[in-house]
Amino acid sequence: MPHLLNDTNIFDLFSLKGKVAVVTGAGSGLGVAFSVAMAEAGADVVCADIRKEGAAETISKIEGLGQKGLSVGCDVTREEDVENMVKKGVERFGKIDILINSAGISDAPHPAHELPVEEWDKVVAVNLRGIFLVAKEVLKVMVKQKEGKVVNVGSVWGQVGSSTIIALPAYTATKGAIINFTRELALEYAPLGIHVNCLAPGFFRSELGGGAYHNPEFVKMATKTIPMGSIGEAEDLKGSILYLASKASDFVTGHVLVIDGGYLAK
Repeated sequence: MPHLLNDTNIFDLFSLKGKVAVVTGAGSGLGVAFSVAMAEAGADVVCADIRKEGAAETISKIEGLGQKGLSVGCDVTREEDVENMVKKGVERFGKIDILINSAGISDAPHPAHELPVEEWDKVVAVNLRGIFLVAKEVLKVMVKQKEGKVVNVGSVWGQVGSSTIIALPAYTATKGAIINFTRELALEYAPLGIHVNCLAPGFFRSELGGGAYHNPEFVKMATKTIPMGSIGEAEDLKGSILYLASKASDFVTGHVLVIDGGYLAK
């Protein structure tokens, strides 16, 4: 895909009209906001989640915006589920232009020497194996199209440790791996017109971490570390995800876009 032409209308750069997006983890938290952002910009959306009923609820929001949607139950750690999800998306819409690879979980707080191996394995399976499997299948489609936008969702804790606030060794390890996986894919697929970037949120209210954001003490502790003085809301990420999914970022690949209220600037 060529980068921007001088006569491109600035508003057209952010339009997703006629595009098809796949969003994993679309049934809750940030995935809902990402899915709605795609639809608000004009895209039809495949909403995938291990809880199909959650994805179906998101689809109702998308259809309320006048866009088409498809909900698919998908465990991103299972290759056959991922293959089925991509197959259904292509059968319904004929293509996939955008992937928001956002399904993820966190381990419960533990120092590394107390973290159960099975909990480590579960987080690695969802956050890393899942990111790989979904990217692998969607990239097969994008390679044939010779264009596409992939956004892997990482975290600020993929760039720095978390334990000054809370010890999450599995989460931080996998989010760090996602960042370098993004760079690797960006290099591999740039010659084919496929852009691969990473969105790295800081503290945003979601169900991640077993409801930590419903804990006033955690929120108070986290807020003290944010120069802008507040926890982010999911809707605060809409502009950033749209930028990485649209023509506005046509000369950007291998980039980590941090949205954290200044957390990493300290």
